Amino acid sequence: MWCYRGGSISAEPRINDRIRVPEVRLVGPSGEQVGIVPLAKALELAQEYDLDLVEVAATARPPVCKLMDYGKFKYESAMKAREARKNQAHTVIKEMKLRPKIDPHDYDTKKGHVVRFLKQGDKVKITIMFRGREQSRPELGYRLLQRLASDVEDLGFVESSPKQDGRNMIMVLGPHKKKTEAMAEAREAQAARKAEAKANPGKSQNAAESDADGEDTTAGAETVEAPAEASAEA
Repeated sequence: MWCYRGGSISAEPRINDRIRVPEVRLVGPSGEQVGIVPLAKALELAQEYDLDLVEVAATARPPVCKLMDYGKFKYESAMKAREARKNQAHTVIKEMKLRPKIDPHDYDTKKGHVVRFLKQGDKVKITIMFRGREQSRPELGYRLLQRLASDVEDLGFVESSPKQDGRNMIMVLGPHKKKTEAMAEAREAQAARKAEAKANPGKSQNAAESDADGEDTTAGAETVEAPAEASAEA
């Protein structure tokens, strides 16, 4: 926010000599109520305790001030805000596109992506794309969407029923698991893997050597990976 003179309005509380009132309601360092005291007395106590006098309720009459280590207080507040942002969950809608006459292998690949998204706590928008004469057979797309919803019903539910939108048919799947829960489980799984690797370093090394041996024996073989894009067409 900016005032009409062009200066900024500080959100920081007033501390020590910046407090300009004759008396304050003082709170001690442990939260005890000291009572209403002259400002000079409150500043004297702050100096004795080697703490700051911080105005915590400026609109009160008289203002409420507390004796505290203001630098430590700001640091702890910043860490709490950082942790809150870290755990904050954002709703994400992934998209998966399919064709009415999709190949069984491609269907399994696409379904795998949908399963992964739902496990992560994300919503999934399923789009069936009709081309040419396929537009006269909307029931093909409807049956495919119903099949997919049935295959992943343990992980998600139909949040928005199939509906026609021009040449496309759209359905939205919502996860049973909340985003915050999915994030917490992912962190726990990662911590468990790290703990297991630390407790069994030899096992991790053997697994790496086994993988290397497997790569040597399959040299020259071509590996076809499923597309990673969530919105890739079938």
